[in-house]
Amino acid sequence: MTNEIRTTALNGWAMLLANFILLFAGLILFIFGINESAAVIIVAGVLMGFLAFFFFFGFFTLQPNEARVLVLFGAYKGVVRDSGFYWANPLYSRGQGGAWENEKGVTRRVGAVSMKVSLRARNFECQRLKVNDKGGNPIEIAAVVVWRVEDPAQALFDVDHYESYVQVQSETAVRHLASSYPYDHGEPGEITLRGGADDICAKLRQELQDRLKRAGVMVDDARLTHLAYAPEIAQAMLRRQQAEAVIAAREKLVAGAVGMVEMALKALSERKVVELDDERKAAMVSNLLVVLCGETQAQPVVNAGTLYQ
Repeated sequence: MTNEIRTTALNGWAMLLANFILLFAGLILFIFGINESAAVIIVAGVLMGFLAFFFFFGFFTLQPNEARVLVLFGAYKGVVRDSGFYWANPLYSRGQGGAWENEKGVTRRVGAVSMKVSLRARNFECQRLKVNDKGGNPIEIAAVVVWRVEDPAQALFDVDHYESYVQVQSETAVRHLASSYPYDHGEPGEITLRGGADDICAKLRQELQDRLKRAGVMVDDARLTHLAYAPEIAQAMLRRQQAEAVIAAREKLVAGAVGMVEMALKALSERKVVELDDERKAAMVSNLLVVLCGETQAQPVVNAGTLYQ
């Protein structure tokens, strides 16, 4: 694993002034050599001019949250992180050879990777992935990952094309997470993808950090942006959810109705409004439950006789 080496470069403005002085001195020597017909002085002036021209390739600028990795003939020399105008050895590499990237089974060569690395936060929106949850149900899941390069040297030297590496590992982590938890029906106390959003996002961020740390990448945040059953089972799962909602509502309605009936019987008994035997209590309970639990408004029927006629 590559360790970051902090280094500094020469002030660009001072070197720019020195370079112009060198160029001007070479021009003076060249003119003087021509006037004096001195070949040695002419050659010295030309060499100074070429040297000044060569030094112009050593200037570079860094904006805030940018870093420049310095590599000389394949040897890693360090990283410049401070923003400003700098000069370094013109022989330092400005880019490394193109990387190989595999996309949808096709291997292709991408362009050369610049030695200037952005340290700013970036977003990667993982496309919708179709995977099976822990219970084997096909679901669709997508996420967005906020990441940034923390170690430029690791990003350039420890992985091949770090941006592509982040994308592939992010999709892999999302797939692994989705297959490790049920969508919404798990064991008692078990985290589900739909019900434990905060816990799931925290686990996703931790897994991404474990996968991307070798690339010198820090994961700031990871959130699910889409979560749904796959279209082929969406209608069946919707009916199941509706049935569960109806059952839950019925349970609450029946529990409330039983409580009201119990309260009514207790109040009649305590206040001695009427004496009811078990059969009349059963009839009263039946009528009250029909009224309280029915979906439509009850139509009262007046009994002209007695309960036994």
